Amino acid sequence: MEMRSLDRGELGPANGFSQALLPWTALNAPFKGAWCVVHPGSSTTRHAHPDYEIFIALSGQAVLESAGERVPFREGDIVHFPPETDHQVHNEGSEDFQMYTAWWTPETAEGFLSRHRGEA
Repeated sequence: MEMRSLDRGELGPANGFSQALLPWTALNAPFKGAWCVVHPGSSTTRHAHPDYEIFIALSGQAVLESAGERVPFREGDIVHFPPETDHQVHNEGSEDFQMYTAWWTPETAEGFLSRHRGEA
């Protein structure tokens, strides 16, 4: 067994209060992932990218904004963003909002399959 731990000291404005936990040499995964903390009164940077992405709400509550729509997002919720869909998380509450995000492209998945087959 190999474990990676969250380093809360690494969570800061320079990295959007997130820590990438994947990729990880010991783990062949078809996606990349990060732990994210959005502090009260703050928001992530609105962005879009060519990756598919999911957010899994772990604790607290926030508001998701995407394609002109705003919806509540709280512990236990999961959301999917297709490629090139803008998205942003707003924490309008008084406690930290924590979530895990995973993203992938067809190339990421192909790399996983290639490593799985021992071709890379």
